[in-house]
Amino acid sequence: MNSITRGGKSWRSLAAFIAILCLFGITGISQMENEAHMKISSSKFIEGGNIPAQFTCDGENASPDLVIENLPAAAKSLVLIVDDPDAPRGTFTHWLMWNLKTDLKEIPVNSPPQDAVQGINDFGKKKYGGPCPPSGTHRYYFRLYALDVVLSLPPNSDRKALDKAIGGHVITKATLMGRYSRSGK
Repeated sequence: MNSITRGGKSWRSLAAFIAILCLFGITGISQMENEAHMKISSSKFIEGGNIPAQFTCDGENASPDLVIENLPAAAKSLVLIVDDPDAPRGTFTHWLMWNLKTDLKEIPVNSPPQDAVQGINDFGKKKYGGPCPPSGTHRYYFRLYALDVVLSLPPNSDRKALDKAIGGHVITKATLMGRYSRSGK
């Protein structure tokens, strides 16, 4: 095959260079597509679906089960924050947990991991507080963060302190959103 030249440049060399770039580019894209993203889900409700009353102030106020998948290898600990951005006075925090171990695959119903640290939610308690909207349908976000550190944050810390502590340490995050509205409200 003859090399076509124009202005002293070899089109054959340019074509080979572009082919190599494409090969590496496609390989890189393929690896990124195969790389799974961290995920949080529940067997009790689907993304964007209704949270069953059992997990609210109208039921047992139990925390739902949460399934955790595809944690990044670089993660040193996990943080879980559950909040309601539709609360009348701004975002209301329902649950704070940090220093969850990175081998955690599931948090069973109403069973926070014993080695995790629970912070003070906006109910003033160190535990899960279920949805209890005063009116209308609210969205509840279960936010899971993979961190590059284990936090040294006291157990009676609140959301503001936790947000500050995780700043600059989040590797990735995953979110599960469920909805709830109270009957007759």
